[in-house]
Amino acid sequence: MSKVILITGASSGIGEAIARHLASLGHQVVLGARRIDRLQALVEELQAQGQQASCRPLDVSQLHDMQAFVEHAETHHGPIDVIINNAGVMPLSPLNALKVDEWNRMIDVNVRGVLHGIAAVLPGMEKRGRGQIINIASIGAHAVSPTAAVYCATKYAVWAISEGLRQESERVRVTTICPGVVESELADSITDASARDAMKAFRRIAITPDAIARAVAYAVEQPDDVDVSEVIVRPTASPY
Repeated sequence: MSKVILITGASSGIGEAIARHLASLGHQVVLGARRIDRLQALVEELQAQGQQASCRPLDVSQLHDMQAFVEHAETHHGPIDVIINNAGVMPLSPLNALKVDEWNRMIDVNVRGVLHGIAAVLPGMEKRGRGQIINIASIGAHAVSPTAAVYCATKYAVWAISEGLRQESERVRVTTICPGVVESELADSITDASARDAMKAFRRIAITPDAIARAVAYAVEQPDDVDVSEVIVRPTASPY
């Protein structure tokens, strides 16, 4: 059955891979990100392949922007079946580097962005008695490493928010996907030299984003009475 699926952070990496895979399965994908040029190019490509897709610029840190994104989707596609809160940033640094602006950006995008996505779709899903919220966390939600304290804290928060919502709702399915090391542009935002060098070594073994897309599709395709609560997907050869 075709579903209306919202994907945040869909202009590259994991979000783009999820969009491509779910669209290929016949779902209607609605893509949001700040880089609208990339979104438009992706939507045009998917539509040329006969798939259903649309997009809207989105800053997940702004609740009104997220609400407008959801309204766009409902107007053009219908009620929301699934939202995938994927947008995230990862400017790692040691705490003593005091990159407070970067800490706040991670909190705004990685935590508030997820909460805004939930706030924008949950009332409608509860009213309809069905729906699914998929939050992309990280292996950083399960283990902390140097230079990643704030990033891991945001992903622990995503895990906690997801688990709390799962327990509170009897009809809305809640899934947390925790990727291990994945090829993406996340590390491009690292401005601290020591953290950047450490991340290069950390990312020597990585899987491609389509592995996460397949995990998302598995969770989506389950019947309404089956909740895939959490999935950790990591490279076979990685110790992390």
